[in-house]
Amino acid sequence: MSKQAYVPSLLDLFRQYGYDGVSLSKISQATGLGKASLYHHFPGGKDDMVTTVLDTLDQWLQETALAALEGEGDGLTRLGCMGDRICEAYSHGQKPCILASLMLGSAKNDFQPQVQGMLRRWMGAIAAVLTQAGMAKSLAQDRSEEALVVIQGALIMARAMDDAAIFERTMQRLPQQLCR
Repeated sequence: MSKQAYVPSLLDLFRQYGYDGVSLSKISQATGLGKASLYHHFPGGKDDMVTTVLDTLDQWLQETALAALEGEGDGLTRLGCMGDRICEAYSHGQKPCILASLMLGSAKNDFQPQVQGMLRRWMGAIAAVLTQAGMAKSLAQDRSEEALVVIQGALIMARAMDDAAIFERTMQRLPQQLCR
């Protein structure tokens, strides 16, 4: 199997426990790989695993969420499609954000540039939709930042309140809020 086959398990682990909370024994248990096999697939250890997960997420973001923003339809339609895809990615608010999980631990500085790049591309794509819809560029940039703050906040609230519907409702309202 290629190392990509282990990304879903690694994603779930790092989402749930963050960088510092994931041990090699947890990784072995989740992937079914022994220590030697882990290092065969990921010679750089946990850092290599996180980088692979982030690379995969970056590709998903580009091909799915950002592609929806660049797709057909008016701004509301495209923002709604993005929201639907984000909702699916977070199991409608039941899964935490790996980007947030990775920014809490000792590896923050190691992965922050990659995470910032992803977030900047995402905000840029949202701002482009809003600008194309006639919004002033500076306001569109502010709203794109607000959009990611709202998404992250909704994820936290949904998990804290044990109510995924909070996230779903927020994602449904978000396109209208951004375009007002």
